[in-house]
Amino acid sequence: MTKTDLKRRSFLKGAGLAAAGGIATTSIAMPAIAQSAPEVNWRMVSSFPKSLDTIFGTAETFAQYVSEATDGKFQIQVFGPGEIVGGLQVLDAVSNGTVEAGHTPTYFYYGREPALGFGTGIPFGLNARQQHSWWHFGGGKEITNEVLGTMGCTSLACGNSGAQMGGFFRKEINSVEDLDGLKFRIGGIGGQVLSRLGVVPQQIAPADIYPALERGTIDAVEFVGPYDDEKLGFHKVAKYYYAPGFWEGGAMLHAIINEEKMNELPEVYRHVLFQAAESANNWMLAKYDSVNAPALRRLVAGGAELRYFPQPVMEAALKVANQYYDEMSEENEFFRRAYESMRNYRNDALLWWPVCELAYDNFMARTRGRS
Repeated sequence: MTKTDLKRRSFLKGAGLAAAGGIATTSIAMPAIAQSAPEVNWRMVSSFPKSLDTIFGTAETFAQYVSEATDGKFQIQVFGPGEIVGGLQVLDAVSNGTVEAGHTPTYFYYGREPALGFGTGIPFGLNARQQHSWWHFGGGKEITNEVLGTMGCTSLACGNSGAQMGGFFRKEINSVEDLDGLKFRIGGIGGQVLSRLGVVPQQIAPADIYPALERGTIDAVEFVGPYDDEKLGFHKVAKYYYAPGFWEGGAMLHAIINEEKMNELPEVYRHVLFQAAESANNWMLAKYDSVNAPALRRLVAGGAELRYFPQPVMEAALKVANQYYDEMSEENEFFRRAYESMRNYRNDALLWWPVCELAYDNFMARTRGRS
């Protein structure tokens, strides 16, 4: 047996395949892959620049896992923004069949359907683990894919950044009044919420953010976290670095797939895609956890000034967020269903979290360096 065979067996028997969606690993007969698997070649477009080796790299990792699990018979070539379509046109490209797949946050497309914001995360929503749990066990994937189905697409959870930073600002934010007129690059529902506090939200593709900040077209930018923010150089033109990004407590990305193309695949290939996405999801979160702390140290050593949003700002944002959710729930049935599903899950999760997870994390943070 070759190393590739061992990789494939291990991959297809992974715990994630059985854990989510009730798929039994025994349904995949290993010899059948080698004997009857067709040659398939797909193109996947990413919303993120190739220079971002973690967030763009997640799409490449997903494609690598698919190839390894099929002895190279199912190949997915990943393209960056501008190579086929722009970074904010990924869903459109998959929907209209220009490409078979895309890697993107669904909240980039809340303008087409506001409920898509929940697939990635909403202000004061879920953390990374909660988001993934809600996706699989709280109704998240069902409502998100019902929405995407109206556009001829389906999706697999394929990446999570963890809690994001609040971003780089040219000026300090000491009060709610300091938000008035602030031109802020922020995507998804977060921009809609903050607009109620006077922010002027700007949805700008990742590759275009730095020039906008450098020219003063925008006053502040949120992106992901220290590792990517350092790579994009935001600290060179804005020195105040705020936390937390309360609009993205655990931002999930997706492999968006053309539904017709998905249905054309053999069943075993659909299982492979699911398992590859789950593995890539874990890879991305683990990678960010490993690189963000060193990057934050470098940023602060280089002059970035770490700040926290004042409590009055957080409270004001929570208030207008809840108002927005109530209003949207009255106007939009998809939004209402997604919000009720997420909120019910969050209320249960937040009963458990302080009891053990948060208590443990807080203790360890307070005693850092003592063990």
